[in-house]
Amino acid sequence: MAGWGEYNSPLYLEKTTIYIGEHALLVEVANTDESRQRGLMFRKKLGENEGMIFIFPNEDYLSFWMKNTLIPLSIGYFSKDKKLIDVYEMAPNQTQVLYHSTQKVMYAVEANPRWFAKRGLGKNSVLKIESRFIARP
Repeated sequence: MAGWGEYNSPLYLEKTTIYIGEHALLVEVANTDESRQRGLMFRKKLGENEGMIFIFPNEDYLSFWMKNTLIPLSIGYFSKDKKLIDVYEMAPNQTQVLYHSTQKVMYAVEANPRWFAKRGLGKNSVLKIESRFIARP
C-alpha cells in the first residue's frame, strides 16, 4: 500500500536509541493509544537491533498478543523504575495466547526473537531512555 513506509506500517513513529544494560536498540516509540494498539502489526521484517518501545501513562499489569503480527518477537516488560521484570518469546499471528506481565509495569520493549537472551539480559537489567520519553503519570 502506498505511503505505508519501509516496514509496511501506516504509522510514522519517532525513533530513538534505548539501552538495556549496555546493549543499544533502535526503537520506534509507541506512546499513544493508537500506536500502542497497532504495535508491530503487519511488519514483514525487523532490523537486527531494531524494535519498539511501548510507553504507558501509568503503571499496570500488561498483556500483549500477536494478532496480525507476522514475525516472531521477544517482549520485555519493565517497571516504572525501568528494571526488567519479564521476558517472553512470542510466536507470530497468535490470537489465543496472551503474554502477561507478572508485576505492574510501565514499559514494554519488543525486539527480534531471543534478543534479550542472546545478550544475557535478565531480571533487573536496566532500561535507559531519553528523559523526554519517560512515562509520567
